[in-house]
Amino acid sequence: MSERPMLEIKHLKKYFHTPAGELHAVDDVTLSIERGHTLGVVGESGCGKTTLGRTVLRLTEPTSGEIIFNGENILDYKKDKMKHLRKQMQLIFQDPYASLDPRLSVAEIIKEPMLVNKMYSRKEADERARELMDTVGLARRFVNAYPHELDGGRRQRIGVARALATDPEFIVCDEPVSALDVSIQAQILNLMMDLQEERKLAYMFITHDMSVVRHISDEIAVMYLGQCVELAEKEELFNNPRHPYTKALLAAIPVIDITARDREPELLKGEVSSPVNPVNYCRFYTRCRYACEKCREHEYELKQVSENHYSACILEQTGEIGNE
Repeated sequence: MSERPMLEIKHLKKYFHTPAGELHAVDDVTLSIERGHTLGVVGESGCGKTTLGRTVLRLTEPTSGEIIFNGENILDYKKDKMKHLRKQMQLIFQDPYASLDPRLSVAEIIKEPMLVNKMYSRKEADERARELMDTVGLARRFVNAYPHELDGGRRQRIGVARALATDPEFIVCDEPVSALDVSIQAQILNLMMDLQEERKLAYMFITHDMSVVRHISDEIAVMYLGQCVELAEKEELFNNPRHPYTKALLAAIPVIDITARDREPELLKGEVSSPVNPVNYCRFYTRCRYACEKCREHEYELKQVSENHYSACILEQTGEIGNE
């Protein structure tokens, strides 16, 4: 595309020092997100998804790399400039039960970011909070209610309204529907997609649910032990996965079609490598059914294996295995 992506993440790393060594939570990740698009980030627990989202927002400072937002590297920003930028970059938390202040009413929670950033007077913020309640489908009769009085779906709508309070351009959605019932999940996802179309929002949508990420994403990045191992457009990734780990994730999706129940699942076996002082070759080696000595030669970066499709598997890059 001719227009520069809203967000570019280049060789981003986040390491944590531990008594046993350095934990590579995010290790050399390069991604981009277009305005009005959703990048889904998937992987099992502990793969670095949430740390990636928090690092992009600079809630956690990166070890190295670049985070380019609207053409500027925000890692160069000082505290005051970063505070101003936070109005444009927001976060929807995973747990609607723990992420809301129980001492504040619905209206107070939504208007708090506006008052902190001195965007409106208190009277204007009150009216704006009510407008946002309308936007996210939360009845105004709950304006003075407290979080414990509401169900999970309504609480997460408060979280969405709070994220929208500063009129952001980019939102990190950290598993925002994982704690909700399936029917409520669909309502929140559809609400977020409607808001995205209306406001041209860009999302980084973090989840471990492949069905959810397929519903909402334009592109999907698959992470494993801090690294991005596959990147492709949604339908391309689901129809033609090119990394053994992605194939295993897709094989784990429950099947309703009775004709597909006899398929042999691609179960993962073997030990998960440690993210502390990780091996200097393919980190999926110990669990991969296709592993060979070539996989132990060195670490493999994402490389293009077909149009707009990237994989970090050396065997896929050389064409030695296919979509079996």
